[in-house]
Amino acid sequence: MSMPPHATMFERIWRRLYLAFCAGVFLFLIAPIIVIVPLSFNAEPYFTFTRDMLALDPDGFSLRWYDRLLTYGMTAPDAIRDGAWWADAWANSQWIHAAKNSFAIGISSTLIATALGTLAALGLSRPEMPFRRAVMALLISPMIVPMIISATGLFFFYSKAGLAHTYIGIVLAHAMLGIPFVIITVTATLSGFDRSLIHAAASLGASPVTTFRKVILPLILPGVISGALFAFVTSFDEVVVVLFVASYDQQTIPLQMWNGIREQISPTILAAATILILFSIALLTTLELLRRRTERLRGLSG
Repeated sequence: MSMPPHATMFERIWRRLYLAFCAGVFLFLIAPIIVIVPLSFNAEPYFTFTRDMLALDPDGFSLRWYDRLLTYGMTAPDAIRDGAWWADAWANSQWIHAAKNSFAIGISSTLIATALGTLAALGLSRPEMPFRRAVMALLISPMIVPMIISATGLFFFYSKAGLAHTYIGIVLAHAMLGIPFVIITVTATLSGFDRSLIHAAASLGASPVTTFRKVILPLILPGVISGALFAFVTSFDEVVVVLFVASYDQQTIPLQMWNGIREQISPTILAAATILILFSIALLTTLELLRRRTERLRGLSG
């Protein structure tokens, strides 16, 4: 948006200073992420830019660390890359194993968190519900309490319940962490919901289940999907809880990266981080599209 013609010199200088400040803050926040991407193509096993990279010499760049994501842990990484090689990678590659665990745990916990969080949001949105504020504070407490405290409590509870070092325990723990995000997003969507539609559906003879399936759910679906995406990202990015409740063979991508930093510092971690950055950008783009769709449904935008 350009300045109006009648703007004073002071207003123009202030606007330029303001834009420069915003650009500096944005650069400060995004620079540590952007620098990871070119470093993941480093031909040398370093976390710094080499002379060849700074000179834009093609010999300074390589895909070796992305290839390492596939071959690390394989029984025959140098074999011909045929069907048997890919089967070996799928079965034995540690990074692929971690990715499979992350997606399986993330999808499972997201389904549970979305179902429970949506039901909780529907209940909290009813004005006649008693102690709504206290219940809301209790349900969103997992995102307020420090993660190390939650992980410690889960470890002791799971040890007594027999859920420690099990996939079910990890899924339930990640679902607990994702439920607050679903509740917040769905509750925000329900704040603009016209409840007269529910009374209209009931007056036409629709049952509560039919009303929810054909009236409520289609209108709040963008909020439900947004909450599900937040829950999935929370699960996919979680490492503290996994450190406490997972066993050695239940590695996820964040835990694999953590172990790689501790045991074997390698730019392979940067390659994995670059893939996660692209994955996060795709999710954020999806969230933005859903936000715009929600605004259109509410009539807030053209």
